[in-house]
Amino acid sequence: MKCLSSLIILLALACSLRAVAADAQLVAALRAADDERVAAFIAADRARLNAIFSDDLRYGHATGAVDNKAGYINLLTSGQTQYFSLHYTERNFTFPSPQIALMTGRVEAKARSAGKPIQSVLGVLAVWREEKGKWRLLAWQGCFVTPPAAPAK
Repeated sequence: MKCLSSLIILLALACSLRAVAADAQLVAALRAADDERVAAFIAADRARLNAIFSDDLRYGHATGAVDNKAGYINLLTSGQTQYFSLHYTERNFTFPSPQIALMTGRVEAKARSAGKPIQSVLGVLAVWREEKGKWRLLAWQGCFVTPPAAPAK
């Protein structure tokens, strides 16, 4: 009986280690996909943006505007909005289902829009979907994060 209990514990441990390794591989693949998205933003590369965005993309800007795939790619490649850098201070992934990943985080962005420089900190929620073996951005919602008010003296 003691051997059977030990065997069950070892099997459970092996299964959980395999699940952790699988999650680590998924997170690595998603980080790579998101890093490619960031590089495509900065390069304003239409082909790369087209490849990383789902055809069903809904992109919610922190300003409240919402774009579909074609509209957002046109915005980025027209020069109307130009990103110079996107730096994550936090980026986490969870998996509510096998082909869906949620990315939450905080990103510091430097850009120019309509000729005006923008430097902001955004809280973000992104939905990634695996489509034909490739992770593609399905939805994005950003919101401006303001620093907390200084304590009253």
